[in-house]
Amino acid sequence: MEKIVSLAKRRGFIFQSSEIYGGIEGVYDLGPLGALMRQNIINFWIKKFVLEEENVVLISGSCLMHPRVWQASGHLEHFTDFLIECKNCHKRYRADHLAEGKFLGQGKAKEKNQCPNCGSKNFTRPRVFNLMFKTFLGPVEDKTHQTYLRPETAQSMFVNFKNVLNSMRLKLPFGIAQIGRCFRNEITPGDFIFRLREFDIAEIEFFVKPGEDEKHFDIWVDKWEKFFLDLGIKKENLRRKEHPKEALAHYAKRTVDIEYKFPFGWSELAGIANRTDYDLKRHSQFSGEDLKYFDEEKKKKYFPFVIEPTLGIERLILAILCDAFEEIPGGRTKTTKPTKEIEILLKLDKKVAPIKVAILPLIKKNPKLVEKAREIYRMLKPHFVCQYDEVGSIGRRYRRQDEIGTPYCITIDFETLKQEDVTVRDRDTMEQERIKIKNLIPFLKEKLEES
Repeated sequence: MEKIVSLAKRRGFIFQSSEIYGGIEGVYDLGPLGALMRQNIINFWIKKFVLEEENVVLISGSCLMHPRVWQASGHLEHFTDFLIECKNCHKRYRADHLAEGKFLGQGKAKEKNQCPNCGSKNFTRPRVFNLMFKTFLGPVEDKTHQTYLRPETAQSMFVNFKNVLNSMRLKLPFGIAQIGRCFRNEITPGDFIFRLREFDIAEIEFFVKPGEDEKHFDIWVDKWEKFFLDLGIKKENLRRKEHPKEALAHYAKRTVDIEYKFPFGWSELAGIANRTDYDLKRHSQFSGEDLKYFDEEKKKKYFPFVIEPTLGIERLILAILCDAFEEIPGGRTKTTKPTKEIEILLKLDKKVAPIKVAILPLIKKNPKLVEKAREIYRMLKPHFVCQYDEVGSIGRRYRRQDEIGTPYCITIDFETLKQEDVTVRDRDTMEQERIKIKNLIPFLKEKLEES
């Protein structure tokens, strides 16, 4: 995990938020490469689940909602963890994390239920802690103006159910999709960007006829898992975990997690829940609005059941980085001289790789090569996310691009000036082929669309 964190910072994927002031625990910024990677994931998610689905529409809800929303949803009552405090050093932890031994081997935690900060076993009694961030609407900070930053995107899809249904003239089954910022005041954030206080969620609320919910639930579990496989995550690093009935959320009939084998162990990457008709019923009750669906075929009204596939974008970024990370002792270019150098290869799927093409003049000191390389860079830039690099030896530059997962490197050499062609190097196979400059754009488009 330390190697992933180091790579993420060194190469511009992820930075600690407010690092120059000591940072904020559980809050991270995406750097230039991380932001591009996030956008690639979002674009592919929208393509798969909105553009390619016949009956899913996209909305973008606000982070601030009416306070009654969270009363109706059950978040004020149920969205809690048990907090305990070390009586010796006054550090606070989630009670279940200490009981599970999550901090074993960290600091002074040698066994379960031991404070990792000071080693004490003397804790306060567990007390309920609500995970929502409180804020105030308007200039007066009192109880009547208090609301919360949303801990999930789901509720704006439920409260807009009637608006979407009427404006888009939809019929069951149909889905409302959303990607958006969420906030949870985690007691013990950690494992880099796995457990955060501010993050993005991508989820769908898929409305179905009662009685057809189990069929659609199984379909969405398969679709959700395939999405991760399509992003290049290895199948052996994914597994499904069915929640036992006693562990289900207050709204759920059934829940399946898709877990990933992170460096710290198997943990939830995404989930699919059968929320029944709980949410629409509750919002009808609390708002006074009739949120039932009128079935023209049966000539009756009822509350649809809801299947909810959901995933965290930052967790997915972490899983993709872990899955793509490879260390190659001695490097990939074998020489007669043994070397202790370890080369890092980030074997990212082409769809999520932040930089698609690197343009590298063979020698920086040759003005004609640099001029030609710049010309090719300007030609490709409108079509692909490119990076121009002329610093260091060509071998070092190849390695830098391998380390950030760039699928293709284009080298401009002396033959380019004579033949109007370039060398295109494949990141994964290291094979090189000469391609005419005039054919570069269609060649790269075809290659990048293969995955």
